[in-house]
Amino acid sequence: MKQIAIIGAGNVGSALARAWANAGHRVLIGTRDTTQPDLQSLSSQKGISLHTHQDAAAAAEAILFSIPAAVMPTLVPTLGNLSGKVLIDATNSIREKPHPYANGFEALKALAPQSLVVKCFNSTGFENMEHPISETKYGSIALDMFMAGSSLAAKQVAESLATDAGFEACYDFGGDDKVELLEHFAMAWINLAIMQKQGRSIGFKVLKRR
Repeated sequence: MKQIAIIGAGNVGSALARAWANAGHRVLIGTRDTTQPDLQSLSSQKGISLHTHQDAAAAAEAILFSIPAAVMPTLVPTLGNLSGKVLIDATNSIREKPHPYANGFEALKALAPQSLVVKCFNSTGFENMEHPISETKYGSIALDMFMAGSSLAAKQVAESLATDAGFEACYDFGGDDKVELLEHFAMAWINLAIMQKQGRSIGFKVLKRR
């Protein structure tokens, strides 16, 4: 993957931008305001640059959406022709849904029907996306990532980007019908980390009996 656009440079988008730039990708941050101080700091890293939403989407081969899911219906139609591009939905429709769609994945499928859509990078905190291997938190164990969707091509890209970000494996939950299950899985992390006060320094790992 040569150029990756990130639409939404909050905690998740910024963490993945740094991770992918460190892995040698060129990351195009799509934003409404390229003069924001925090974005200026982000773009000072080699491999990361700031662009309008439209320019970032046009130039990229894959686009990660880390925006509030509710804004999908108004934002996605402004991005131009997304045919053939890999669209990665990293959102969770917890507080607000992208009406009339149930979640961000369904919104992308409907609003960009000729694109390749996968859900990924929604199931853990941004701290783990920037540092999935941490000597101070998880020893030598790298966390795992998870994805869902019916596009095999999109899932190949998501899996590659997950391992580039430092995750050991990216497990396939299944097709489009398993996207909702993956959102519920994200709620399990949120419940443990925040509601049950385990803290954000936790993550998921699939263990296999030898």
